[in-house]
Amino acid sequence: MFSNDIAIDLGTANTLIYMKGKGIVLNEPSIVTYDVTSRKIIAIGEESKKMMGRVHKELNTIRPMKDGVIADFEIAEGMIKEFIKKISSSWMPSRRIVICVPSGITEVEKRAVRDTAEHAGAKEVWLISEPMAAAIGIGLDVMAPYGNMIVDIGGGTTEIAVIALSGITNGTSIRIAGDELTESIIRFFRNNHNILIGERTAEEIKCQVGSVMPLRKKL
Repeated sequence: MFSNDIAIDLGTANTLIYMKGKGIVLNEPSIVTYDVTSRKIIAIGEESKKMMGRVHKELNTIRPMKDGVIADFEIAEGMIKEFIKKISSSWMPSRRIVICVPSGITEVEKRAVRDTAEHAGAKEVWLISEPMAAAIGIGLDVMAPYGNMIVDIGGGTTEIAVIALSGITNGTSIRIAGDELTESIIRFFRNNHNILIGERTAEEIKCQVGSVMPLRKKL
C-alpha cells in the first residue's frame, strides 16, 4: 500500500510525471547535461535547459529523445532515474509505471522504452499509445461505438488517430511537430532578417506568439 504508481509522458521536448492521488508532480524539459568523458549526468530538466548554448567543451547538453523515441539509451535511463528521484523519497519501493509512446513506433523501440524504465527501477512497465492517453485525459468516451479523432502535436511527433470501442481504428504518427516549428522560426530570422537566434529564443517566440490560446502564467 506504500507503493506509488506513476505515469510518465516521455516526450521529445518535455517529460511529465503523474503520481496516483497527487496529479502531475513533474513537468520539465527532456534535456540532460553530462560530462563528455565520464558520461556522468550533471543536470537535467529546467536546470539543464538554462545551460543550453553555454556549456564548455567538457560538457554536452542533449535531448536523449528524438522523434518520440529514445536516441541515447544510457542518458535517457539516467534522466528517468533522476526525475523519479525528484518526486519520491528513497525509502519508497519499486513501482508500476505507465509510459506513453507514439502509436507508430516499432517493437524494437517499445522494447527499448520498457528496458529503460525497468533499469530505472520499475517492477512493472505498461505502455500506452499517446493518442489513447490523450483521449482518456480529456475525458472522451473511448469505449463508445463511434469514432473520436485525436490530433496530438508534441515536440518530435504529431499523433493522429480515430478511437472507438477502446481501440485505435485508424491512425498515423508523423515525425514532424513542435521541433520543426522551432527550426522554422530560426530559419525565418536568419533568412529574412539576417539575425541568428538560439533554440531557447525560438521556443519562447513559438509559445508566446504562436499560441492560439492565452498561456497560463507561471507561478
